[in-house]
Amino acid sequence: MSVPGLDNIEVDLFIQALQRRHGYDFSQYAPASLKRRVQQLTDQLDCKTISGLIERVMHEPELLPNILEGLTVPASDMFRDPSMFRGLREQVFPLLASYPQINIWQAGCAHGQEVYSLAILLEEAGLYERTQIFATDLSDRAIQQAHDGIYPAREAQQWSRNYQASGGTRSLADYYSARYNLLKVDQRLRRNVTFAKHNLVSDGVFCEAHLILCRNVMIYFSNPLQDRVLSLFRDSLVRGGFLCLGLRESLEYACTAGEFTPFAEHLRIYRLASHQERKSA
Repeated sequence: MSVPGLDNIEVDLFIQALQRRHGYDFSQYAPASLKRRVQQLTDQLDCKTISGLIERVMHEPELLPNILEGLTVPASDMFRDPSMFRGLREQVFPLLASYPQINIWQAGCAHGQEVYSLAILLEEAGLYERTQIFATDLSDRAIQQAHDGIYPAREAQQWSRNYQASGGTRSLADYYSARYNLLKVDQRLRRNVTFAKHNLVSDGVFCEAHLILCRNVMIYFSNPLQDRVLSLFRDSLVRGGFLCLGLRESLEYACTAGEFTPFAEHLRIYRLASHQERKSA
């Protein structure tokens, strides 16, 4: 017979154990989503209870990559939400083209599909040679997979449709090689990408960016943590820099909302306001 509230106590203890043992703080993640993922991890790792999972977290450090991946669930697609990528291509890139050097931060890069999508768009816009993409994630395993750029070939048809819908000017197959039911992105797409570990919960400003993309990450954060991360993005952007969120995310109720102006709000693309705009707001 289950004891009411026992799971919540165990989840709290799990969060404490993970933070004190390994230094990862998930206390500000949305409780319902976090609880669901902890329970899924408990099942996947054949633990009878969350308490059993806690014991393994404490005594089996080799499980940490599995645990981080289970809690963050890194997932994406090439050209996910093609309308957003078309908006970058047609509305944002022409403005970024005025800069001699362009820095883009892809925060929460997962397995790298959106990073390579960006690289392709920049290549076709003639901007890639003067662009540096910083792709960061919490998970070492996700970063390594992103760096390798190897994906199941079964995704190719959908990704090709996404690419065309985003305004692609070539064939997506021009940017990868396929073998043994896998596809590998072309090495040239990685030449201006730096993959690095960064924790949005605890780490500081990563770079001075002209464009930051953090899509479908903050939906799993509590409101205070969302505000913290948005403040981090504000401090990382150049004046007039762009912030792109997931289509289910918004600045509407954020403490930093007055710091940004909608640029293409239906696509969740915002622009850091100038000092004058902020004073008059």
